[in-house]
Amino acid sequence: MLSRIAHFALLVPDYDEAIQFFVRIGFECREDSDLGGGKRWVRIAPRGGDTEILLARAVGDRQQTAIGEQGGGRVWLFLETSDFESDYLQMTSVGVVFEGAPRIETYGRVAVWLDPWGNRWDLIEFFEKNL
Repeated sequence: MLSRIAHFALLVPDYDEAIQFFVRIGFECREDSDLGGGKRWVRIAPRGGDTEILLARAVGDRQQTAIGEQGGGRVWLFLETSDFESDYLQMTSVGVVFEGAPRIETYGRVAVWLDPWGNRWDLIEFFEKNL
């Protein structure tokens, strides 16, 4: 029986650079195993989070071109918070670039931010009625 999405891969140019960025904004590195040949199995997630991101170092022109473009230019990653103000301030204090000011939508408080590779994310605190 299908039960959950355990991981999804995020293309990055360098494992260590990506780990450092995500740890700085509040993620934890749950595993970093050497698979040989320059390949690693690197799992990260927000502290206490269930779904994990598998950092995948891009290899070859096709993958390198796709870094930051996996969502085709749209927001495709949604980082949920239970304390929007605190997380927004912490992220801006470590240099995360937000595309605009936080806004209120029908579903919650949200602000679009960019990771260092150009992926567009929502930082979002859902209103209780939407949970």
